[in-house]
Amino acid sequence: MGGAGSGWVGEKDARPETANPTLRELVFNTAEIYANPAATQTLLDDARVDIAAWLAEEVATTFAEQEGAAFISGDGKNKPRGILAYDTVANGSYAWGKIGFTATGAAAAFAGTDPADALIALFYSLKQGYRNGASWLTSDAVMETVRKFKDGQGNYLWAPPSGPANVATILGKPVATDDNMPALGANAFPVAFGNFSRGYLIIDRFGIRVLRDPYTNKPYVHFYTTKRVGGGVQNFEAIKLLKCSV
Repeated sequence: MGGAGSGWVGEKDARPETANPTLRELVFNTAEIYANPAATQTLLDDARVDIAAWLAEEVATTFAEQEGAAFISGDGKNKPRGILAYDTVANGSYAWGKIGFTATGAAAAFAGTDPADALIALFYSLKQGYRNGASWLTSDAVMETVRKFKDGQGNYLWAPPSGPANVATILGKPVATDDNMPALGANAFPVAFGNFSRGYLIIDRFGIRVLRDPYTNKPYVHFYTTKRVGGGVQNFEAIKLLKCSV
């Protein structure tokens, strides 16, 4: 938290002790996500497709969806703590341990006049050092609204991908959509902007484990599948939010 103090001195001036950078503990617990699908031994023996592999793929997809929701809004109780589960504060009063936000300019939507100004304010609320690797995060529904924003010359702020391997951008920064992000509404946080690789930590322990159990519930074979995962904000300066408010 913060850096070391320093100061200018002359050749023979005294050099008093300067301020020290401070450390603060961050704790990220891992929680367990599980699934326990079952299939009869007869089905496993007679099926012309690999039922066990199919079940594994379905479980992996479900795990990914649940993890994605937790990384956005999880409350931290037996699951990761999402970026929207932390205390927030107006960015002008930003303090470590909270996520700063700027306002849309309207109570439950973007402002009716110059709505794109809210995105520009959010862009510059993030320190320059983090903007180099920053990106936007919002839902498809909000992205539909944002894509219609234009500048004073009638040009869209949203820019299409410049190549097959690239992504769309707003103000030169890539855009990702995730429908776990909130819709526009009073006091909602529909848009996040930040350097998420520096701001948010995801902990995966050992990957996915599968215990095949043909004994507990004959004639069914259970595929007890578990994964330990945790997550939380590790750098509160690196993520900013846009709040629907005046």
